[in-house]
Amino acid sequence: MTDEWRGWREAAETALYGDGGFYRSPEGPAGHFRTSVHASPLFAAAVARLLASTADELDTDTVALVDVGAGRGELLTGVLAAVPAGLRVAAYAVERAGRPPGLDARIVWCAEPPQGVRGLLFANEWLDNVPAEVVQADGDGVARYVRVRASDGAERLGPPVSGADADWLERWWPLSAPGGRAEIGRTRDAAWARAVSSLSAGLAVAVDYAHVRGARPLFGTLTGFRDGREVRAVPDGSCDLTAHVALDACAAAVEREVPAAAGPPELTDQRSALRGLGVDGGRPPLSLAAADPAGYLRALSAAGEAAELTARGGLGDFGWLLHRVGAR
Repeated sequence: MTDEWRGWREAAETALYGDGGFYRSPEGPAGHFRTSVHASPLFAAAVARLLASTADELDTDTVALVDVGAGRGELLTGVLAAVPAGLRVAAYAVERAGRPPGLDARIVWCAEPPQGVRGLLFANEWLDNVPAEVVQADGDGVARYVRVRASDGAERLGPPVSGADADWLERWWPLSAPGGRAEIGRTRDAAWARAVSSLSAGLAVAVDYAHVRGARPLFGTLTGFRDGREVRAVPDGSCDLTAHVALDACAAAVEREVPAAAGPPELTDQRSALRGLGVDGGRPPLSLAAADPAGYLRALSAAGEAAELTARGGLGDFGWLLHRVGAR
């Protein structure tokens, strides 16, 4: 790391993925924050059901599952344990860090999504870690790039936003009030369109912290996480750097750039998506406690986990963006 002033996109790229970067650490993301995958095996079971329904739609008993931003393979491991008998799964973990020891040998570890597969591409909390430029409106309301110093996270304003970044900002996240901030999502749009285009047929799903035009946060969302706690964003490799995703812009990029995408995208929240996949936080009936006490305790535990996955103000508010590919 150096003390030179750089844009947030470049600084975060180095801090997260460079030599010695945050995502190169042995403990991986699970050592610092808890995702839906880590919260409950119910999440992997729901993805397994989504994979099975995708296979049914494709009329095949052999289907690909591509996990983009796979961490240490936790989701794939859970899904492979939950898939129904008779469904053959080609599992791909897409991750820039190295393959962890002891991972299921059936999982193919790769740096980019495989091209031309048929099945389910699932990106859980990936796009929020695709580095983006941060901009801020100056005292005159002019949007300017924010420059950051890696050693301590100090910031200063740089030149005015221009070119394609300015076009994106005007369409998706216009700034006018002095001090207003935004993350320019062009890198996320492009990354998601590339990922979706890797499918020849099937379903692509992005799950992430999200917002839509008309409800953007006034001061942006860039923050850091370390050891399970939110911390100030400093691009020195010591913490995760994350910013919420403009999933509506990502959806438009796929509609514009991926001819194989079929029909309009679906944008919903995790609460609705998981309930549609059978994850229900309702308490089991008390009558079960008398008839089957152990079963009642298991059902009660599962209900608590389901409630966490679908909670308002928590994981249930995550955005789900779905694109069907290859069938019209």
